[in-house]
Amino acid sequence: MNVPRNVLQFLAVSTLATAAAASPPQTSQAAKKPPTATPAAVPAPNAPQSTHFPILLLAFGSGPSWDVRIGPKGPELLQRQGYPPILLDPGEISREGTSDIWNYRAKDTATNADVAVRLTRESCSDPSSATKYTFRAVVSHSQIGTLEGCARIAAELFPRMPNQFAQADDDDTDKKQPVLPPITNSKLPVAVAFVNPAGKIIVSRNGIKRIAAPSGSQLALSHDGKRLLYTREDPKSNPPDTIVLYDFETGRSRDLVHGVVGQPFWSPDDARIAYVSTADQKSQVWTTAPDSPERAAPFSAQNIVSLQGWGDLHTVLASDAQNVYWLSEDKPAQTVALREIYGDMFQVKPSDTLRLNPANSDLLLVSAAFVSPATGAALDATGTAYGLFLYELRSRRRAILSPPDQLAKSGEWSRDGVQVFYTRHSGPASAIARIFWDGSGPRSYVQGSDLVIGP
Repeated sequence: MNVPRNVLQFLAVSTLATAAAASPPQTSQAAKKPPTATPAAVPAPNAPQSTHFPILLLAFGSGPSWDVRIGPKGPELLQRQGYPPILLDPGEISREGTSDIWNYRAKDTATNADVAVRLTRESCSDPSSATKYTFRAVVSHSQIGTLEGCARIAAELFPRMPNQFAQADDDDTDKKQPVLPPITNSKLPVAVAFVNPAGKIIVSRNGIKRIAAPSGSQLALSHDGKRLLYTREDPKSNPPDTIVLYDFETGRSRDLVHGVVGQPFWSPDDARIAYVSTADQKSQVWTTAPDSPERAAPFSAQNIVSLQGWGDLHTVLASDAQNVYWLSEDKPAQTVALREIYGDMFQVKPSDTLRLNPANSDLLLVSAAFVSPATGAALDATGTAYGLFLYELRSRRRAILSPPDQLAKSGEWSRDGVQVFYTRHSGPASAIARIFWDGSGPRSYVQGSDLVIGP
């Protein structure tokens, strides 16, 4: 019988294996040595686990536009069109049973207001486009109100990949507050005016500096940066005050208005000047054209203490000891109590300044004195601390802007509305500093005080 060759090979291998198993083990000198120790295998780390799902999201909406970044610990940044961004401190995260609904809790780090985000896995459409998104989002801020929109996976907005957030609750580095997105689209003003340390009024335009006057106060620079208003005081003369107009291109000055006058401001189109005129123990807002000051006339019969600038072509902002007023030529005046704006942290003084953001009339920059200085705060000779804060008129949200270790006064908006210039006092010396509207990027600008801005 002919047996196939491959079968014979299989039988041979099987026979050798059986014999090897039946033979007693061979002893040798080498066999008596203990085996070499093999390192124990290092257990592989657990796969990254998130305490909630989904993570790394962007919730957003429109009318006006807003968005909330949701990171590995929850909501961490709220941004709204026309307002500085708000850092959030993430809190509890919960899921509604086994449903695809998640609830995130957080705190507004500036005001400690409660913030909640409800995220639902359901189809959502952005009204401004035909794009469909996976999640629907509702954001509730106890001061700002409710924002409704959609959400999408947005890992690209976060500086680290999701697997780097594993076991985040035990990692101290992950407990740090998120960093504000950098402001990269702002530019320094083209023209400014200020009082230098010697008390002289300086106008700087396109890098060219000129002395406008040997002294003066209450500066106001036109929106084109070519003309400056200031108040010249002479207690020995009658009348004691004069509003002066200085022309940067010609270098000439001329007196506009005499009397108990001051606090001049250019209208948004530079066609008119508003100022305070006091007579018969009443202070009122007057206006005039710079080329025909003899035609000056009352703007409003409201008795005020301070003029704070223009709101629009037909509206000025003014204040007295109790209220701030929107005085208008074409609609009824509006009033808000200063105590509502200042809250319990700040005290009302006639020297305070209130400035409307040039791009958002709901956002107010206030320079005022603290009721009680914080630990480590800079103080003046009377032991008073001064600072800057932002106030949103509709939501009544108040957020301190200036660094706590600086005595900050006379805040002014840049024309782009994202920079604030202010006078920083240190003993008898003063300097002008700049900070972004979200509190980031503080830096020294120039020696002096009372800076005002043109274009």
